[in-house]
Amino acid sequence: MAASTEDDFEFNTQDYYSLLNVRKEATVEELKASYRRLCMLYHPDKHRDPELKRQAEQLFNQVHQAYEVLSDAHSRAIYDIFGKKGLEVEGWEVVERKRTPAEIREEYERLQREKEERRLQQRTNPKGTISVGVDATDLFDRYDDDFEEMPGGGFPHIEINRMHISQSIEAPLTNTDTAMLSGSLSTHNGSGGGNINVTVRRVTSAKGWGEVEFGAGDTLGPLIGLKVFRNVTPQCFLTAQCGVQFSPRGLRPSCSLMTARHLDQNTMGYLQWRWGPNSAMTTSLVRDTKSSHFTLALQLGVPHSYLMMSYQYKFQDEDQTKVKGSVKTGWFGTVVEYGAERKISRHSVLSATVSIGVPQGVTLKIKLSRASQTYLFPVHLTDQLLPSAVFYATVGPLLAYVAVHRLIIIPYTKVLLMQESVRRIIEAEESKMGLIILNGWYGKFVSDTSQKQEKAKVIDVTVPLQCLVKDSKLILTEASKAGLPGFYDPCVGEEKSLKLLYQFRGVMHQVISADTEPLRIPKQC
Repeated sequence: MAASTEDDFEFNTQDYYSLLNVRKEATVEELKASYRRLCMLYHPDKHRDPELKRQAEQLFNQVHQAYEVLSDAHSRAIYDIFGKKGLEVEGWEVVERKRTPAEIREEYERLQREKEERRLQQRTNPKGTISVGVDATDLFDRYDDDFEEMPGGGFPHIEINRMHISQSIEAPLTNTDTAMLSGSLSTHNGSGGGNINVTVRRVTSAKGWGEVEFGAGDTLGPLIGLKVFRNVTPQCFLTAQCGVQFSPRGLRPSCSLMTARHLDQNTMGYLQWRWGPNSAMTTSLVRDTKSSHFTLALQLGVPHSYLMMSYQYKFQDEDQTKVKGSVKTGWFGTVVEYGAERKISRHSVLSATVSIGVPQGVTLKIKLSRASQTYLFPVHLTDQLLPSAVFYATVGPLLAYVAVHRLIIIPYTKVLLMQESVRRIIEAEESKMGLIILNGWYGKFVSDTSQKQEKAKVIDVTVPLQCLVKDSKLILTEASKAGLPGFYDPCVGEEKSLKLLYQFRGVMHQVISADTEPLRIPKQC
């Protein structure tokens, strides 16, 4: 074991070029020749003695690893600048491979910063929620008979009637102890309050943990609580919680007990009992598979008892699209909800849910999850069941998402992807005094003095046009230019044109081309 550790240490400190016995300027052919010679020399099958065979196998693997790094131009450039520690940084596999040493150094520093940020986030585990409630009932409910006669009565009155902000962080104290700090602020129709909580958790064993909570606020008063978690069996766990709230009306004790059990690989059963201000007994069944999520819950308690059923279907696409629906009925009435969820970026998930209830009315809930932060925007549309409110709550978010996705997100993403190619193309064109697009604009231009009141509708297409330059030439066909990569139609149904300012052989030129007119730059003599 000690010998193996020493061998690993020696390999980690050994230079790849020395291991292959080649110069740092060695060509691919020289690397290949040395690699083949060393492979034949250290091949394990050539040794019968077990100890010699083990050492030969180690050397063979080391030579193979060194050759893999040095034979790849991208990995070799990273190794030449940062050594083996540079190859250990996560993220190189998604980086553009044709980069200069300066660009590789800059990318290495960026990946190192991201690694430190991830490490810090894992240690502190920050979580936050921001909820902004919007009252938009004036769009559909007209309570005032003289609404049209009031000053400004022609415009619906939309206001923010509630807001909630909460944030929490964790701080590891020891290997078994963690402190958590959380706080929240809430306001509703001009009045509000806040609270702060400190929790200390200790992991007692591999099967359980316990935590103590202390809280204070200006609405409910101080709080002391205790919570315990325990794995009873590999398929069953138990959670017990109790607390005392020191409210202005006196002590308010509470406690709860929950047990859960794996019924099969994808199904969990829960049973919960709560005693206190909201005493209740709840049982639920949750089935979660790769393609769906199903929940059935029944609660009997004071003041509310209800029966709830929800279903979510998961599409197997790269955007992780989900559609969901639920029905909840009880003493408070009946609520039907349906909606969709989709991943819009690497760390962001957007969802929209329509809630239709009696007597709650119609509410549209927009939710954006960005990493560990959540942003909620519940928009209350009407207190009544109006078909128009249901229609606009359903169709409105869909149309808005499609419009933003196609007109903004997709073109913007294509331009970002083009940035790397543009830099290389410009460097190649500058080296040979070739074609460089200085400015490119596409859309409707207003030049007539009689049309000064009309605004121009154009978009910047400098980057997409430079990406189309090949061998110092730009050739566009007679098809509409709105379909080119990175382009979109800024004024649908109107006459458009393309205006270019470019440099060729050190001389600047300007050209204007109609939308469906073929274009060739530079023009052939």
